[in-house]
Amino acid sequence: MMDTKLLDLLACPLCKSAVEYDQDKNELICKADALAFPVRDGIPVMLESQARTLTNDERLEK
Repeated sequence: MMDTKLLDLLACPLCKSAVEYDQDKNELICKADALAFPVRDGIPVMLESQARTLTNDERLEK
């Protein structure tokens, strides 16, 4: 589980927009850039090289 205070402070490192936490996948999602950043051992890895591209279905969710 992500600390909600930390989540409020985090932004996408590329476009600076807000990120959403996906608890099922343990990732931070940037809808604007269609990227998912992993959270490892409770620490967000906000590196573009570590992010994965969202699938088309994931882009359309919510």
